[in-house]
Amino acid sequence: MIRRFAVTAIFLGPFTLALFAQAPGPDANASSGPAAWVYVSGQIGGASSKAEVHAYRAAANGKLTSLAGFPFAANVSNMAVNGKYLFGASNDSTFIDSYAIESNGGLHYVAQTNTQAVNGCDSEPGSIVLDHTGASLYSFDDSGDAICSNNVYQAYSVTKSSGALKYLNDAGGDEELAGPLTFSSNNQYAYTSDCYHFTAQISGFKRSSTGALTALPYNLPFPSGGWCPYLAAADPAMHLAVPMYPCNEYGCSGTYQLATYTIASDGNLSTTSTPATMPKISVGLLALNMAPSGKLLAVAGVGGLQVFHFNGAAPATKYTGLLTSGEVDEIAWDNSNHLYAIGTAANKLWVFTVTPSSYSLAAQYTVNRPMGIAVLPPPLP
Repeated sequence: MIRRFAVTAIFLGPFTLALFAQAPGPDANASSGPAAWVYVSGQIGGASSKAEVHAYRAAANGKLTSLAGFPFAANVSNMAVNGKYLFGASNDSTFIDSYAIESNGGLHYVAQTNTQAVNGCDSEPGSIVLDHTGASLYSFDDSGDAICSNNVYQAYSVTKSSGALKYLNDAGGDEELAGPLTFSSNNQYAYTSDCYHFTAQISGFKRSSTGALTALPYNLPFPSGGWCPYLAAADPAMHLAVPMYPCNEYGCSGTYQLATYTIASDGNLSTTSTPATMPKISVGLLALNMAPSGKLLAVAGVGGLQVFHFNGAAPATKYTGLLTSGEVDEIAWDNSNHLYAIGTAANKLWVFTVTPSSYSLAAQYTVNRPMGIAVLPPPLP
């Protein structure tokens, strides 16, 4: 499966990155409200099976202060937040753990869901995402179908009063499924893409009123030529970005390029992208995240982090150079023009301020082997 393509590049953008790591100070409980609460799971020492959650209060300028009680005893990797609860894929088992978010941003454990119990397969939860309302959670399971072989998304409803998860259904059962789902702005459809064994597929699902998923019946289209896609990100106006790697009958070579799609009222996709109009990505590909405004698209990978102007159905356009050239494994936005990025190998958490007309490094911090990040913007609990 196409996953990582190292890219060597030097950033020559309009600002200079700081060459030191800051230490977040204690929670100052400033009078102004936070721009967001930021949660980062990081390994404890050198043990890959043990983790804790570092929690921060982000100021309007992107600077972080650690919350009281930091770090929190939560052995999780991938995370998602819905304003009331933080959900984490347990780092050493088959569980999704639920933590209530306190009024000061702190966490306390409230519930646990055994993802293996619903299918009996020897697998663990991967990426976890919530729908736009936070009422439904979706967990990627890499061998969770009826024969414990193919990939599925497990759908759960969130119990508001307790944070417990109620299993709804499995969707997929296909080796071509991978990565986190992204939801259309009307919350009715979800998409992902992958290219397992060079079999290219964009996958779509319809979300019911209960939160259950069913596969869309369409053969979702590609631009002309041969492509291997990976990941997808939706904007607030029924458009979709899908990175694609050029391939033909002789193999794959080159760099990822960005295709853009329009999402129809029935969930089907259409595109006017061509090889000539799809901008090239300079960082390999590990993560993709759309800004809340839908005007900016962040792409992260082995070669670092860059941001594109996203223009709906029209071609995306290059914006920044490399914001950092070290490997970036996961990224997230808040609603105040801050882009957060973690690098596991670099032991770093970066915070950038990015608008459609300017960008700069706000701060960077040291986190031991960060594995996952979740950002909760206002309104806060």
